[in-house]
Amino acid sequence: MGFSLAAAARAAGARVSVVSGPTALRAPRGVEVVRVTAALEMRREVLRRVRAADIIVGAAAVSDWRFVRVARHKIKRGPGRVALTLTPNPDIIKAAAARRRPGQVFVGFALETRAKEANARVKLKRKGLDLVVANVPSCLASGRARVTLVGRTGDVRLPEMPKARAARAILAEATRLLERRD
Repeated sequence: MGFSLAAAARAAGARVSVVSGPTALRAPRGVEVVRVTAALEMRREVLRRVRAADIIVGAAAVSDWRFVRVARHKIKRGPGRVALTLTPNPDIIKAAAARRRPGQVFVGFALETRAKEANARVKLKRKGLDLVVANVPSCLASGRARVTLVGRTGDVRLPEMPKARAARAILAEATRLLERRD
């Protein structure tokens, strides 16, 4: 979805930067791509660019957790158990929204298995976002999307559609919010 959003924004004439984790997907033509491999790198690169952007979209499915200690070598099987200790990853879109400058629009995503809109509304407020795209796991592996745009003034349920079309609808709503601020 991130690359679909980037392609739609570029096609609309925007200058687009994408901070991307590892993927086999090809980046859209004309889009600056910054490749990262870890959530902490992604946070650093997003925060480095956030003030220059008008619309910031947090579409990445960044893991909520990371290992406290990363092994330099393979941990071989042994007779006992291995305990892995996890620590929370930073909330990248929340950190970016906290650095908001006047006029910016922040869009987050919420992958939900139940109470999709209610959970998205909580995320909207807790993270200081302008719009949350609530989606369901069933469409993730396909080229389709079934989303609800949860905003401060109401929700817009979109029918299932190709990701490229959903990306254009999401950007249209974000642009409408941006234009209201001008």
